[in-house]
Amino acid sequence: MDRRSFITKAGFAGVGAVAASTLSAPAIAQGNQTWRMVTTWPKNFPGLGVGAQRLADRITTMSGGRLTIQLYAAGELVPPLQSLDAVIDGSAEMSHGAAYYWQNKSTGLNFFTGVPYGMTSRELTAWVHHLGGQEIWDEIYDQFGVQGFLSGDTGTQAGGWFRNELTGVSDVQGLRFRTPGLGGQVWEKLGASVTNMAAGEIFQALQSGTLDAAEFVGPYNDLALGFHQIAKNYYFPSFIEPGLATELVVDKAKFQELPEDLQAVVKTACAAEYDNVAADFAANDPRALQTLVNDHGVQIRQFPDEILEAGANAAKEIMQGLLESDDALTKKTAESFVSALNIVRQKTEGTDSLFIQAREKYFQI
Repeated sequence: MDRRSFITKAGFAGVGAVAASTLSAPAIAQGNQTWRMVTTWPKNFPGLGVGAQRLADRITTMSGGRLTIQLYAAGELVPPLQSLDAVIDGSAEMSHGAAYYWQNKSTGLNFFTGVPYGMTSRELTAWVHHLGGQEIWDEIYDQFGVQGFLSGDTGTQAGGWFRNELTGVSDVQGLRFRTPGLGGQVWEKLGASVTNMAAGEIFQALQSGTLDAAEFVGPYNDLALGFHQIAKNYYFPSFIEPGLATELVVDKAKFQELPEDLQAVVKTACAAEYDNVAADFAANDPRALQTLVNDHGVQIRQFPDEILEAGANAAKEIMQGLLESDDALTKKTAESFVSALNIVRQKTEGTDSLFIQAREKYFQI
């Protein structure tokens, strides 16, 4: 996909003037309501932006139009990284993004997106839905009058785009790298200078030299964003984002005012879209990667063991600090996460990974 064409279609235009009527209270007529969903994703962005739109449409359809969701892509109503604040201050009823974007509000929110060397996406779902994660997530967001639900899943992500090949930790020193969350803290411990920025800002930062390297999601998104035009070394897999989850955040008071069946519609639509986004990435990441390699000369590489080991050690240090945090809720979240990880990894490592190894070795058709 041509990057300029995508950006034009995606409406990466800056935060333009919004008519006052757009900011008016949600429409309510004959029991029907229209809610605004702001997102951190560009319009029609593969996987994530499309998934957010599909979620909005799914809620609208499942509710029979009683709860109509009007989606605003990144920059259409508020800047992408102010989406959560828009729900908190009442400018929107919903936001669609990633919880670790808001770590400045609570460090514990990192755990509901992706943790270095942490849970895969299926393991994260098990924790949130069956091992106490949702209840802790609710505690964190209660402080801000909102509630979060898992809404999408990219699977294990790519490790990032680098201009030069990495031979060891020494090549990371001083590297200006775009990557968010706890993973950013890992790369900082390895010597990188880390920053976070929204999807639509990364290409220009790479092109101008403001960034030396960047990671966003994986081939499906990265092809559309055009990173291959700047850097050709594409590293796999991400050890800092083993199973990224997106979230739908709702104004909790308004959500609780909904009839029970509409509350169930929102929850069920989120669960369905979580799996649908995962399937979308599973189907399209490999095809996008083939395009990157065959049509654009991208070099697929794996991180050197020295970087993987140093990253693991840094991740352990960060996790230990969170387990000993002075913030009671962050400590509680870390403890719950680690306890659940030690349960769910038994199946992943003792069953799933053994099957994958056997299939790779013996079953080629």
